[in-house]
Amino acid sequence: MRMNTTIAGSLLRRAVRRPEARQRLFCFPHAGGAASTFRTWPDRLPGAVELVTAQYAGREDRMDVPMRDTMSGLVADIVEEMAPLADVPFALFGHSMGAAVAYEVALALRLRGMRQPTQLFVSAREAPDLARGGTVHLRDDDGLCAELIRLGGTTEEVLAHREMRELILPMVRNDYRLIETYEPTAADALECPITVLRGDADPEVTSEEALAWRARTRGRFEVVVFPGDHFYLVGQRDTVLALLAHRLGVESLARKGHQQP
Repeated sequence: MRMNTTIAGSLLRRAVRRPEARQRLFCFPHAGGAASTFRTWPDRLPGAVELVTAQYAGREDRMDVPMRDTMSGLVADIVEEMAPLADVPFALFGHSMGAAVAYEVALALRLRGMRQPTQLFVSAREAPDLARGGTVHLRDDDGLCAELIRLGGTTEEVLAHREMRELILPMVRNDYRLIETYEPTAADALECPITVLRGDADPEVTSEEALAWRARTRGRFEVVVFPGDHFYLVGQRDTVLALLAHRLGVESLARKGHQQP
């Protein structure tokens, strides 16, 4: 499924327009990720939910757009384009770097006096209070490739091709710079519930770091653990979508045994 329908500008995408949807689910990809990360999700979510994904600059159909390398700049772009879409209840989901983006978007929406999310789903990311920073973005290309292989998001075979490296590494380096220099906004806890998702073999997020998200909400809080590493979403997609649908108060197609695409 092609994630190429622009909504309010050049950043937000939806593959399926659902006028009957009762709520929207905004999804934010990991460092180096793109809207296509969620390309199979719309077919496996019920009609009551409309999926909207962020297409960061410098990738896929936005290759010619200058990339944002600061969290504040990226969040400002997202919130501006979300404004027309806040006419129905919505939830936020982010994976890895995208989890920090989703959290900062929630804070920015509150600061602007806009509608707040009904749920915040943060995946494979330590709590803001424990943000570690890092220097991966300062490594040479081989060092950057080694990090991608360690996390399991990109295979050695893909990175062995010069053309693929030239395509992937600039946006990965940019995103790593963004998240490794990110300083979380000092703010009161959110009102919406927070669900933390993580893989049980994720080398980046410990159980303690996941539990520390509890301080970021006055609402319901939970941590849900899945089999897998930092990119557990690939193998656990249907189970994750069933969880999201349940928390959103709807029934997922995955739970009904919908055939794999």
